[in-house]
Amino acid sequence: MVLTPRKQPRQQRSRETVAAILEAAAQLFQRHGYADTTTNKIAERAGVSIGSLYQYFPNKDALLVALAEHYLIQSTEQIAQVFARAAEDRPPLPDLLTDLVECVATLHTDRPGLHRLLFDQAPRTPDLVTRLRQAERRIAHALAGELRRLRAGGPNPDLNALLAVQGIEAQLHGVLLDLPPDGDAPGHVRAVIRLWQLALSEPCRLQDVR
Repeated sequence: MVLTPRKQPRQQRSRETVAAILEAAAQLFQRHGYADTTTNKIAERAGVSIGSLYQYFPNKDALLVALAEHYLIQSTEQIAQVFARAAEDRPPLPDLLTDLVECVATLHTDRPGLHRLLFDQAPRTPDLVTRLRQAERRIAHALAGELRRLRAGGPNPDLNALLAVQGIEAQLHGVLLDLPPDGDAPGHVRAVIRLWQLALSEPCRLQDVR
């Protein structure tokens, strides 16, 4: 099965067409799920012909992969803003982790149905997996730098920062997307913040401070 776009948009009009198709797909996947969303419905929602859609995306799975890549780019950009603020404000560890965890929580709850669909059903192409791992390591590198500034992160700030990045994502995914009707989402977010504050508050070695 072909999972990559048939062609890349180069002109502004083409980029706008692809953006409209992706937004239509995101709305319909969020509202109706994968099985009940068709490429014809996506094209109709986007205001384009089905032929125009197929010029760029050969099937629904290719749309899912493109949405996953788009979500990854947006997520990385928003998390980068957390560390840009930290570089300017130099917050203590509790404030840094609160900003980071709440940012990731918002990414999960903005379109929870779509987020679950992308996590559960989007094909993991080698390129997507590589880009995901690269994004994790970039975020972990930024977190490790902040831990060293705070003289925190334990004996191995780099490893512990990577574990924190992976752990925060997995924990929030679990508690927020499978939340029962009477669940306390803000309480769960606070619990994740407390957990990683305790885990990362151990002083790092002086030779690790840069």
